[in-house]
Amino acid sequence: MRNILTEKPQPFVKWAGGKRSLIDKINFYFPDRFNNYYEPFVGGGAVFFEFEKITHAYLSDINFDLIVTYQVIKKEPRSLINKLKEYSDKHSEEFYYSIRANEPRSSLDIAARFLYLNKTCYNGLYRVNKAGNFNVPMGNYKNPNIIQEDNILTCSEVLKKADILCHSFEKIRPEKNDLVYIDPPYHPTVEESFTKYTKENFTEEDQVKLSEFIKRMNKAGVLIMLSNSKTKFIEHLYPKKYFNHHVVYAPRFVNCKPDKRGEVEELIITNY
Repeated sequence: MRNILTEKPQPFVKWAGGKRSLIDKINFYFPDRFNNYYEPFVGGGAVFFEFEKITHAYLSDINFDLIVTYQVIKKEPRSLINKLKEYSDKHSEEFYYSIRANEPRSSLDIAARFLYLNKTCYNGLYRVNKAGNFNVPMGNYKNPNIIQEDNILTCSEVLKKADILCHSFEKIRPEKNDLVYIDPPYHPTVEESFTKYTKENFTEEDQVKLSEFIKRMNKAGVLIMLSNSKTKFIEHLYPKKYFNHHVVYAPRFVNCKPDKRGEVEELIITNY
């Protein structure tokens, strides 16, 4: 039987603000030694999947469908692949909108719907309305990568070293010398910036709550790495007396206006 771990796992969802394009820069600032790894805004999980030095992880997010998908990939990858093969065979405009309107109950069906919509919706954009319903129209893809068989199997193996939970960032309980990588919805640099993470906005008040939580972890000896936009508001929340500010340049592709895409300044903030 072929060794499914011969290839490196890749994020199985396209995610606004995903970190694949910044992995080399994150790697540069990643600590050499730490105990457990926490990622409370896991999203597409690009950082977790990249670093083999992570021996045990706690992955979490408030997006229920996303976390269910992680759990199903960890525990039932073959069943999920078979379901996605069914969806791939049936893929059409009519089928897309029927799945989009559906509200599945089983974990397997939730995960299959989530991945199918992510791979076939316009621009791979996760967006919900005020009622919490996914509302992105179908994209125009000739051959969407719906099944991802090899990658799902590889991700399943790597996720065996992770506890996967649906909760907010305040619920994590790292200890001294654990590493927490925090990649929240970014503080907007302009009014139309993408901040619609779930049906609730991640507001400036939430950014303040997050900074207070990070400061408590800092005092407890937890290793912190934070990604966010380079704005005066964020810089003020993390004083340079206690935190190191590293400016990096990141490509931005998720914008409805093509002329607004391109490299932007971001911050990687660390306490080590």
